[in-house]
Amino acid sequence: MNLALLLILAVIVIGFILTYNTVISKKNNVDNALGAIDAELKKRRDLIPNLVESVKAYMQYEKDLLEKITRLRESAEKIENPEKRLQIEQELSKALQSLKVRFENYPDLKANSSFLQLQATLTDVEESIAAARRFYNQAVTEYNNILEQIPFTFIAKILGLQRKEVFTIPEEEGANIDIGELFKK
Repeated sequence: MNLALLLILAVIVIGFILTYNTVISKKNNVDNALGAIDAELKKRRDLIPNLVESVKAYMQYEKDLLEKITRLRESAEKIENPEKRLQIEQELSKALQSLKVRFENYPDLKANSSFLQLQATLTDVEESIAAARRFYNQAVTEYNNILEQIPFTFIAKILGLQRKEVFTIPEEEGANIDIGELFKK
């Protein structure tokens, strides 16, 4: 009888350990994915001063937008809270997208080789950010699933773990573009 009780206790302890390790592993995957996004966003923030300086002379009429980009970059670097920082980074993405659209109005700028290289690098970084966001969303989905599955949910509640939000793109970025409207200008 003692052996049977010991065996049952051992199975419960091993089950607890495996469940605990799975929950922690998923939590750490989310943290790792967030770190990957942060690294890519840091690359983009490092490019911004060079980009702003290279376009300043050409884009005198876009001074407000360039100042907004600079302010958002500085804010993103100072904020410790990951959720708030990611919100600012989304605002920064919109401002950079707006800047890209306005580049088309400056033919001399489009011909500048250092600007073209900066723009290509920025495009590469934006693609890396998108890939990091996909990785993060996958990690968050797996983590959130684990939090709702038995027996993992019990461990998650004991640890005080809560659901995470996946990255979503702003509505204006997901909206269809009216190509006909673009050519009416």
